Amino acid sequence: MADIILKDIHKYYGTQHVLRGVSLEIYDGTKVGLIGKNGAGKTTLFKILSGEETYDKGEMQIAKGLRIGVLDQIPEYPADATVYQVIDSAFEDLRTLKKSIDAFQAQLAENPEASVMGRYGALLSEFESRGGYEIETRIKKVCTGLDISQEMQGKLFSALSGGEKTRVNLARIILMDPHVLLLDEPTNHLDIRSVEWLEEYLQTYKGTVVVISHDRYFLDRVVKRIIELEDGLALSCDGNYSKYVMLKEQKRLEQLRHYEQEQKKIRQLEAAVKRMHEWANRSDSAKIHRRAFSMEKRIERMKRDSTPRPKVEPRITKGFKAEDFSSSDVVLIKGVTFSFGNTPILNGVDLLIKRNDRLALVGNNGSGKTTLLRLINGELVPDAGIVRLGASVKVGYLPQQVVFGNPGMTVLDTMRHALITDEGTARNILAGFMFRGEDVFKTVDSLSGGERSRLKLCLLMQQQVNFLILDEPTNHLDIQSREWIEEALDAFEGTILFVSHDRYFIRKFASSVCELEGGKLLFFDGDYESFREYKRAIEEEKKRAASESVKAEKPKQERSRKSTPKALAKKLAAVEAEISETEMRLQEIEQEMQQNAADYVKLEALLAEKDALSENLESLYEKWMEISSSELLH
Repeated sequence: MADIILKDIHKYYGTQHVLRGVSLEIYDGTKVGLIGKNGAGKTTLFKILSGEETYDKGEMQIAKGLRIGVLDQIPEYPADATVYQVIDSAFEDLRTLKKSIDAFQAQLAENPEASVMGRYGALLSEFESRGGYEIETRIKKVCTGLDISQEMQGKLFSALSGGEKTRVNLARIILMDPHVLLLDEPTNHLDIRSVEWLEEYLQTYKGTVVVISHDRYFLDRVVKRIIELEDGLALSCDGNYSKYVMLKEQKRLEQLRHYEQEQKKIRQLEAAVKRMHEWANRSDSAKIHRRAFSMEKRIERMKRDSTPRPKVEPRITKGFKAEDFSSSDVVLIKGVTFSFGNTPILNGVDLLIKRNDRLALVGNNGSGKTTLLRLINGELVPDAGIVRLGASVKVGYLPQQVVFGNPGMTVLDTMRHALITDEGTARNILAGFMFRGEDVFKTVDSLSGGERSRLKLCLLMQQQVNFLILDEPTNHLDIQSREWIEEALDAFEGTILFVSHDRYFIRKFASSVCELEGGKLLFFDGDYESFREYKRAIEEEKKRAASESVKAEKPKQERSRKSTPKALAKKLAAVEAEISETEMRLQEIEQEMQQNAADYVKLEALLAEKDALSENLESLYEKWMEISSSELLH
């Protein structure tokens, strides 16, 4: 069943025709990735789907009663609202339902009519089925996954950064448990651990998900269908992002083959027409001329109806002017400690970066990654320890937020001023980075984040650097811009140290990985996938050690009793009997609840007993598995 159907949707902003006939169907439970260049209309389409904006032409059908949760703009909240209150607002409808239940309960105390009892029972059943008794547990689970600490929950929402607000809003939307999730760049302000939690959540989420994302790794793990907005139209493909790229390239090559075949046929016909006109002129034959004119009309029809030449995306055509250096050691960091005020950031960090290393620096938000980069770049001085660059090392630094000294200058003037060169040379360099035509007359402060990063990278490439320090180089860039930067870096022959949450980028470039956690630095000599396996092994070992520790704390008498097969069998039989009794009682409660649907007092007591028994049953299952495992060992 289709949750959403769009037919020939058009949207104008003044004279700008953003959507030019978008048609698509999104089915119940589908995970869809919506991609496209910045400005392609992705957010516009989201606003139309959520009802925030209207479309100018076409038809949209949304299944009746569908609850839609949208992560795009952050709603307004009272100035004194705490983070916890914002998150808890996801349950407003359940809180309202609870008030209705309480009101019916008070009414029943005075007038226990059957109709009122029936309505009360129905509301109570709905409240339970929608998880009304599990609100706190659900909040705790989501906040843990998205790294929203107890301390953060007590803060004023208005005092948070933009990224923190987005994270809190994402938690609120997830807890609303809508039928459809519309997520606009949900991974932008999450560290890798939180992104992985979100991926696992969405993989098991039973509803429909439509997500705008430039995170190719995320798209590969979550979505089962890709929709690309291009030239105002929607192109759809089943599969994740990697499959989409492969199929798109196959389609492009097939289209190119058809195009070349048709163009070859047209050239052959044009040559034939030319010869026919020559023959007609020599023989003064009107008949041959008419045949030639007829063939020309055929050629015009072929040109009009021919396969269009497939687009070739522009590429960065300039490379780095990397300069070699004599030292094999690029950076030596020994015993570095650093604090901001009374807040310790780094505590005894050691690191040696060698020539031609490609080192990824990862860690949770706030762990000190950018601080370490700034220490290496000389912007900060350590409280203790050594930061030393190797001989003849020339650093190129691409910060997370690119800022230019004269933001009012044009792109062309910025390039000319930096390189002290003429207009022609500057234009030629800029053209290699897709700054062409009128683009070079844009002021720097009017550029998008991706354009600023591209311009900064262009300037770095002219400086003959041999050590690149990159802080989130792909942040807020569309997929095409990310690929442009990757092409430029791929040809760089020097050393690279980079911070990134873009796992696709990390997997492509990192030959080794460093992780900052608790002020300490863990170095791993291997690629990103090997690092992930290593981390998973460590987590499993911690769980195993914790489990062994719990077992070791149990009384020796209990362990000795467990070592006797006869005692184990007796204990197992007792647990099985208790499980059987509990399951039978739960079945009886279900029957009694149906029989007493109008008796609110009895119904509430049965619900309380059911909850207690269900919780006890889970413990009994776990106990049975533990005893069974012990028995098998004997």
